[in-house]
Amino acid sequence: MLGDQQAAAVGQACFEKGSTKSTYGTGAFIIMNTGSKKINSKNKLLTTICYRLNNKTTYALEGSIFIAGAGVQWLRDKIKLINNAFETEKIAKSTKSNDEVYVVPAFSGIGAPYWRPDARGLITGLTRDSDWKNLVRATLESVAYQSYDLFYSMNKDGLKPRIVKIDGGMITNNWFSQFLANIINLKVLRPKILETTAFGAALLAGYQIGEFKSLNHIKNTWRKDKEFVPKIDKKLRNHLLQGWQQAIKKTLA
Repeated sequence: MLGDQQAAAVGQACFEKGSTKSTYGTGAFIIMNTGSKKINSKNKLLTTICYRLNNKTTYALEGSIFIAGAGVQWLRDKIKLINNAFETEKIAKSTKSNDEVYVVPAFSGIGAPYWRPDARGLITGLTRDSDWKNLVRATLESVAYQSYDLFYSMNKDGLKPRIVKIDGGMITNNWFSQFLANIINLKVLRPKILETTAFGAALLAGYQIGEFKSLNHIKNTWRKDKEFVPKIDKKLRNHLLQGWQQAIKKTLA
């Protein structure tokens, strides 16, 4: 039996300590394998089980983002700025910057590391020059900023991944995947099989019936589709993150 995010971690072959996956579906969930040691976060992340095989438990730290792809659904279904999710990549590419516009998608509260169920969504930085494209881009950007918050908490807990494997529906957007790498300042790998939750469940079933002889055997099934390396000016990155932190302060005030 595998939980949703644990199955994705198996599908991404996160079998080594420090290996990390991040799933971008309706919400987003980051899991880092912490090995045989149960680490209790001092920075509001969750301690969980990554997987248990042959009576041996492997632990993980997890961070939860409530709104990821659901923000794109909001753009499509509620404020009707787009017709489908695939349009967001072209729209984001057509803009040179976020023009200081930030969306904090706290539509159902905000998750880790803030844990404020009473928080509500916020749009900040609007001017007369702001348009609908700014809102689309800012909604995509918000998922990367929320991911940064989780990785920052992991760093404060003394855990620093070097590579992050991503999956889920949002990552078909190349612009988003590159922006994510820029903001978290880590190499991001996208696999050929994006439905890693189902894939992970199938892999572990195969392991149980002897189709795979070891976790290394499973690991060798993983294939990279594309690699995203950080490509952003350090000052610009810091400026963007400062703007996000100010938006978060307004949301939590």
